[in-house]
Amino acid sequence: MDRKRGARDWIVDSAAFAFAVLFGLTLSGMRIDANALPEPAWLFDVDQVLGAIGCGAVWLRRRWPVQLAVGLVLASTISELVAGAMLIALFTVAVHRRPRVSMTVFGLAVLAGVVYVIVRPDPDTPREVSLLMGTSLMAAAVGWGLFVHHRRRLVESLRDRATRAENEAQMRAEQAQRDTRDAIAREIHDVLGHRLSLLSVHAGALEFRPDAPAEDVVRAAGVIRENAHLALQDLREVIGVLRAPVGELPQPAIADVERLVAESVRAGTPVELAFAVEGEPPDLAGRTAYRVVQEALTNARKHAPGEAVTVEVSGAPGRGLTAVVRNRFAGAVAAEGGQGLIGLAERVALAGGEVAYGPGDGEWLVRASLPWPP
Repeated sequence: MDRKRGARDWIVDSAAFAFAVLFGLTLSGMRIDANALPEPAWLFDVDQVLGAIGCGAVWLRRRWPVQLAVGLVLASTISELVAGAMLIALFTVAVHRRPRVSMTVFGLAVLAGVVYVIVRPDPDTPREVSLLMGTSLMAAAVGWGLFVHHRRRLVESLRDRATRAENEAQMRAEQAQRDTRDAIAREIHDVLGHRLSLLSVHAGALEFRPDAPAEDVVRAAGVIRENAHLALQDLREVIGVLRAPVGELPQPAIADVERLVAESVRAGTPVELAFAVEGEPPDLAGRTAYRVVQEALTNARKHAPGEAVTVEVSGAPGRGLTAVVRNRFAGAVAAEGGQGLIGLAERVALAGGEVAYGPGDGEWLVRASLPWPP
């Protein structure tokens, strides 16, 4: 309330002051024209002074609304020319204070009206009529103020709600961006990790066996060239999706497991595949099973190069989809806390399945179970 008065405030306060002055002058003129001055005569002079003070006090209504209203209500017990200023003060309290405070001040104003009709009765108007007219004017001022008060509260509530909704929408957008970045990171890891692991294995073989037979060198070089080309293609696809306004990352299906195993075999990893899937599983389950096999083959080449790998993929509607990958240690055990396995566990969990991995009986086992409704 106690703030710098703006242009709109000056206009409103000027209008309120003008209303109070005109209201007082109108009542004063009616008294003079009707030659109905109060007795004793000096009371009319006091009334005019109080009316002038009340009109001037209207300019203080923003700083002390309740105090001003109470003061004008008390003055109204003997002065009728402060009525205009009192109505403005009642309206101000109703607008800027809680309804309980407004009704308390209104009740005090009604009591002041009762005192006024007793102290200064109008010989031409019954007391009941005078009290009813005054109470009606005060009730109209307070009612209008309460309407403005509740309307302002409603606007503030809607504004706060809109602000919260905007903030929540921004948070959801940021979360969606984070989820998209995580999904892209997983795809890049899964897609390029498989290709680069093949490159690493055969490049390492050429480095440590420079005296290898020519046919082995040619085969390794062919694998390196082929997978480097495929890695570039995969990278172009991912970047193309990122640049496109709308699109999805290219996703594999369960049928691509056979192609994945064939690539590993051509790269020199002995892989035995047992594929027994009855029907077409849900896209999410099939894609996740493919990623499980892909990650397991990548880790097998990295931590147990040259060792045989067994891949078992089976499932049917109602029984679920299962992917199991086994390989020998070859003297080294894969780290259980690798980011690839952690991401794999997150991927399987998002698909509603379960995954287990770890050493056992001289081999490394990865087993994923995914839901496949009937």
